[in-house]
Amino acid sequence: MMNTDRNFDDLAERFQRKVYGGLKGDVRLAVLWRDLEEQVPQIHAERPMRVLDIGAGLGQLAIRLAALGHQVVVNDVSAEMLAIAQSSARAAGVFELITWYHGPFQDLDSLELGQFDLVLCHAVVEWLAEPEQLLPALKGFLSPNGVLSFTYYNRHSLEYRNLIRGNFNLLKKETFVPDPGSLTPGNPLYPQQVLEWVEAQKLAVLGTSGIRVFSDYVTTQRGGNAVPESVVEMELAYSRREPYLWLGRYIHLLLGNR
Repeated sequence: MMNTDRNFDDLAERFQRKVYGGLKGDVRLAVLWRDLEEQVPQIHAERPMRVLDIGAGLGQLAIRLAALGHQVVVNDVSAEMLAIAQSSARAAGVFELITWYHGPFQDLDSLELGQFDLVLCHAVVEWLAEPEQLLPALKGFLSPNGVLSFTYYNRHSLEYRNLIRGNFNLLKKETFVPDPGSLTPGNPLYPQQVLEWVEAQKLAVLGTSGIRVFSDYVTTQRGGNAVPESVVEMELAYSRREPYLWLGRYIHLLLGNR
């Protein structure tokens, strides 16, 4: 368990290089964008949506949505991550189209931002000291017909990967404690726990996908696994198939008000 929310200031460069500098990031963005296009058709409509991206990280989705004409608000607790996102937004010519807020998501309430058609919150909850507080906060920003795009780090995936690698002693410990400099979060979550939180907030599950359902387990890259484009194609194909989606490193939920 974590005592405080994790700030990525010291991990920003490593996160950019190890996750979004290669196939892992390509798969994550491909699955997220495919899901958003299918469940939020307004993405390509002429009327701009109000979009809130909490814990936006490097800002890829925020920048893409701003480029499509949507009114985007970005928040991140990490100044380093926000600086990288802002640099990318300038390069894409959309910096002035995005409203930027540096600070913890818990402070956003005081800004009276109103409600949003689309709320993004990806890979944040597993880095929080009190993860159960996140969904209620996110729901407060969601318009009556809005969509919440939410991902969490899947504990089943963490356990399965360590089983494959023979890290049995790690799995026998009562609590999971990652290396402080690791990109492995301190609060991996079981799907059932997250679905209980979803139910408590009276949210409906509109769609579910696994992110990186097989590629993270590959130890020898041969055949199609040696071709990045083929891996992305097959990750997309299997991301919603039972039982593979529940082996995803992350689980993507699209949620709406009932």
